[in-house]
Amino acid sequence: MGMVRTQIQLTEEQVRRLREVARRERVSVAEVIRRCVDRALAEGTLQELYRRAEKWVGGLSARGPADLSTGHDRYLDDAFLAGGAR
Repeated sequence: MGMVRTQIQLTEEQVRRLREVARRERVSVAEVIRRCVDRALAEGTLQELYRRAEKWVGGLSARGPADLSTGHDRYLDDAFLAGGAR
């Protein structure tokens, strides 16, 4: 895999933290940056992650009773009893 040289500007704090990570992991700062870029590209943007989480959490309300947040212990007990756990 070929490498492409690029130039970016970072804050002093970002550089300090990158150097700490590089020293701790015994790799170059460039390698730390490549790993961060790979991770960000694999996970998608933060907005996309929020959108997926919001969609998943929103789907939960249709799956359970309206008082699930306050009656969760009772529902859990019922589930254990129905499953023969007691």
